[in-house]
Amino acid sequence: MASAHSIPSIEERFEFTSEAKRNLLIGGGVGLALVALGAYLAATGGGHEAAARGAEQAAAAVGHAGAEHGAAGHGAAAAAEGGHHAKSWVARIWANLWVNGVYFTGMSVVGMFFISYNYLAQAGWSTVFKRIPEALPAFLPYMGVVMLLTFIFGGHDLFHWTHEGLYEVGGPEYDKIIAGKRGFLNTPFFIIRLVIYFAVWYWLWRVIRNLSLKEDEIGGTEFYEKSIRFGTAFLVVFGVTSSTSAWDFVMSIDTHWFSTMFGWYTLASWHVAGLAVITLTVVMLRERGYLRAVNSSHLRDLGKFIFAFSIFWTYVWFAQFLLIYYANLPEETIYFIERFRGHGGFYKAPFFITLFLNFFFPFLVLMTRDAKYTHSILKVACWSVIIGHYMDFYTNIMPGTVGAGAELGALEWGFFLIFLCAFAYSIASQLEKANLIPRNHPMLEESLHHDIA
Repeated sequence: MASAHSIPSIEERFEFTSEAKRNLLIGGGVGLALVALGAYLAATGGGHEAAARGAEQAAAAVGHAGAEHGAAGHGAAAAAEGGHHAKSWVARIWANLWVNGVYFTGMSVVGMFFISYNYLAQAGWSTVFKRIPEALPAFLPYMGVVMLLTFIFGGHDLFHWTHEGLYEVGGPEYDKIIAGKRGFLNTPFFIIRLVIYFAVWYWLWRVIRNLSLKEDEIGGTEFYEKSIRFGTAFLVVFGVTSSTSAWDFVMSIDTHWFSTMFGWYTLASWHVAGLAVITLTVVMLRERGYLRAVNSSHLRDLGKFIFAFSIFWTYVWFAQFLLIYYANLPEETIYFIERFRGHGGFYKAPFFITLFLNFFFPFLVLMTRDAKYTHSILKVACWSVIIGHYMDFYTNIMPGTVGAGAELGALEWGFFLIFLCAFAYSIASQLEKANLIPRNHPMLEESLHHDIA
């Protein structure tokens, strides 16, 4: 398309209509009703007996693994930890808040990750839809508050290492392994790290967001060059904090277990889920008459991103599993034993459903060239990835927090719906604040003519 004909199409203002707001509020209300129903059923149901049975089975499985490898003492300690995590319905509420907090934090910060590596690469292709990933991190403060309050009020139920008896030498609960990690895993330092993560991520996003808005008003290359520097700084910071936050938010729940690949694993999960949100938002906006400058080549590249990073996530998933399986050490295999045989076998189905939704389905659906820019196919693939990676974090977090007390019922899906609607509301609110296409971006012309034969 000629440059003269491009100018009218880049003047687009998104309208967050009252109908859209109402629909999201209704969705949140439905989620709240499901949470109330789920909490009532959990409080009045027979969950305690199931939890006790699951704890016994987990302890038996771990004890058997420990005995097989001559590590009965360590196996018994891990089993005790697993039994300890067969919790009540109140802990289930805290755990659901934590699962969704971690998951939506990741999808929010990936918006900043996406625009930062595009700035560093000086990539122009994504300029026409840059406002979408730019809008995602606005949700970070809300997730920071949710996670901070959840840890303060429910952390004792979720994190085994918060129990003081574990550090009393000679006491009945003393755990040498956990006590050895106290320098890192202690409540004040944990809270400090949590606050630093959100403060630094959000501050760097605010800087780049403001530079982007000023660029829209003034033009020139000054703001673009500053954005490259701050984007690079974010990538350096995120290269460290993406791993340390994964250790804190997820891996520290299973206190005896560790994996040197877990930081990459969590980043891969966050990244592909964030890419799915970006792509789904682009498609939905196009269907409503916005982003007319986005063409099939842009969509195909987004489809390639989801396709490629679904494979990358699976590679990390399989590499972690294979190394632990091959080494066959009880302190490592307990993680998978809990998900295969522990807690009455409840987590086995979600574990393999996760693999299907996050790899097999998007791999097969997005394999062909045309599928990567077809709206209906992209939407199905994106929803598969979004739900699949929620299930991924569910299976990572729930066994160590509530054990056999977990379910996949009204409570879980209600919380997910509340967070999803709030996230969508935040994104839409940000999109309304600026022109949908950054009109003075130095790479805009390249993006407008992005055409891959």
